[in-house]
Amino acid sequence: MKIIFATNNKNKVEEIKHLSHQKFQIFTLEEVGIDIDIPEPHDTLEANATEKSSTIYKLTNEAVFSEDTGLEVHALGGAPGVKSARYAGEGRNMQDNIDKLLHELKDKPSRAAQFRTVVSLIIGGKEYQFEGICKGHITHEMDGSNGFGYDPVFIPEGSNTTFANMDITEKNKFSHRKKAVQQLIDFLNAYQA
Repeated sequence: MKIIFATNNKNKVEEIKHLSHQKFQIFTLEEVGIDIDIPEPHDTLEANATEKSSTIYKLTNEAVFSEDTGLEVHALGGAPGVKSARYAGEGRNMQDNIDKLLHELKDKPSRAAQFRTVVSLIIGGKEYQFEGICKGHITHEMDGSNGFGYDPVFIPEGSNTTFANMDITEKNKFSHRKKAVQQLIDFLNAYQA
């Protein structure tokens, strides 16, 4: 089965291809010749995921999935949430986002947080959504150099080290994205039958 992953994020593509065990032919936007930035104008992960998958489905009429992920910090009322990639403002980078997060948590007693991923699949003209959550907490300083995004400051429940200190196999034991993508893979396996 050919399926398009509606993203330009090479790190996410690598994670998902690793999870799918090559059961499906996953194509990136670049591989199918689509060079657009899909806006994420909505205030929920669900709506942004739908925006991305439906935009590409309308262009290709092929099976497509997308995902949107946010870091939700309890002491910050769920922020950065849907704005995780732009937390420090448009045009900022992940270091700026992490610096802002650590600054805002400086005097907070609770550092509980969770990563939440929503996957939107459109196949045969219908949309299906899958969710994965990884609970954990935010560290006081960055630690590790693997991964991407907030990985250097997030320790998942059941571990004593950040995602940025794990290789992809170890990270996938906890990963919010893995949980959502596993539901997607299970669905596609049943759908093929």
